Amino acid sequence: MMRRIVSIAGVIITALLLQSTVFAQIKLLGVKPELLYLVTIVVAILEGPQEGAIVGFAGGMAQDFLLNSPKGITALTLTLLGYTMGLARQYIVSPSPLLPTMLVGAGTAVGTAFYQVMAVLLGQYEEPLGYAIKVSLLTGLYGAILTPILYPLLRRLFEGSRPTRVVRY
Repeated sequence: MMRRIVSIAGVIITALLLQSTVFAQIKLLGVKPELLYLVTIVVAILEGPQEGAIVGFAGGMAQDFLLNSPKGITALTLTLLGYTMGLARQYIVSPSPLLPTMLVGAGTAVGTAFYQVMAVLLGQYEEPLGYAIKVSLLTGLYGAILTPILYPLLRRLFEGSRPTRVVRY
């Protein structure tokens, strides 16, 4: 169990560091990727809604404190996103290898849009609607592009840290 907690914390910290340093410089049409959205959705796909919500909350709070943004907006967004994607994955029975890519792309776009709506309601976001839609769609596309690269790595890490069942007689 401790190995699993350490691996999840390591993934969240690594995603935060990469997002705020390396990927802050690599932009797709002016938009940077949201690696914590990708990590939250992948965990929710692999482990279910409860684990997706926990990782989303931890990653969201870490991002809120690191980036000095209003506390809780990202945590709320990622918690709801992780839970929703975990629930959705339980009802999708397609064995398609493109499924994680589609889920990450759609989930990131919807999650980013939800974040922007919450920020507008709290008076923290003052960009035009067209710009907000463009950012949401491009962020979703960026997440979908990164998924085939990062999904196998995260799947291997989480499957390796999953506790084994012990049967005692």
